[in-house]
Amino acid sequence: MAVGPGSVQNMARAADRLRTMGLWALTRRGWEGADCKSGHELHGTGTARPMTNFLTSQDIQELINVDRSTVYRMAEDGRLPGVKVGRQWRFPADRVAAQLGVAGLSPAPEPSGDGGVRRLLQPDVAQSIADLVGELFGVMAVVTDMEGRPMTTVANPCGYFAAIAEQPGAVEACLSQWRRFVDEPNVAPRWAPTHLGFLCARTFIWVARVPVGMIVVGGVRPASWPPPPEAVASIAAEATVPVGILNDAIDELWSLDIGQQRQTLRLLAQMGDLVSQLVSARSDVLSDHGTAGGSGERSGINGTHHRTPRGGGRS
Repeated sequence: MAVGPGSVQNMARAADRLRTMGLWALTRRGWEGADCKSGHELHGTGTARPMTNFLTSQDIQELINVDRSTVYRMAEDGRLPGVKVGRQWRFPADRVAAQLGVAGLSPAPEPSGDGGVRRLLQPDVAQSIADLVGELFGVMAVVTDMEGRPMTTVANPCGYFAAIAEQPGAVEACLSQWRRFVDEPNVAPRWAPTHLGFLCARTFIWVARVPVGMIVVGGVRPASWPPPPEAVASIAAEATVPVGILNDAIDELWSLDIGQQRQTLRLLAQMGDLVSQLVSARSDVLSDHGTAGGSGERSGINGTHHRTPRGGGRS
């Protein structure tokens, strides 16, 4: 497991590598040529599923005219519906409006289809991110869009998943699981059991205040493993995999103790924040060239906002 005493230094190195990838993606010729097709040309005409918009602490301050410390106290004692991700808070706009009785609360508009994560992350950059996450955290990792469709191969797969993935139809079952992560009500990453029995977690990739993609990590051994024979048979049936394949690889999962699991969740949120900043920066560049629905505001999953310098915007 890569997460340990040197995890702070590892995250610093990861940040440097991600920023290098982001600069490379922003300056490469791709956004001037074929990459500037419409969202329909790039990934079909399907409509993205509606997602909750989230407000920042600053939004709440302006909405009810209180200082930031008051917003934090209201969130911590339950007067405001919100979730703490890392050191920052995010608040679902619809629930805030209902709880505070605020009529016409209008969160930031969602990015257009042209601004989806498939548009904003080049395939090789997305794969580099998955590889980096897998290497850093010592678990398997994949980058997906908001339909749960993978943009990368699964990096650093455990032996159990690798054996399953070789079977026809098994990956399609995984897609259904990743789609369920989209509808998970918690914004903050948390470990959850999957249809294959192991634990997975996800963090969102954000543009402005809207999630546009996910980084999913998993292949982690749960506390009670291996499962009893009847449970293995049930997993095999759902995954359309022979029971013998599962039994042969049943012990080949990544093992994290409770402390490592908690630390991985915290660092996963930070990784989502870093990737969100890169994706948002690319959205701004494409928007400046009239090719994507960028908003001019960059936001990571931790709620840290950055305004591009366009004539005195606030940070």
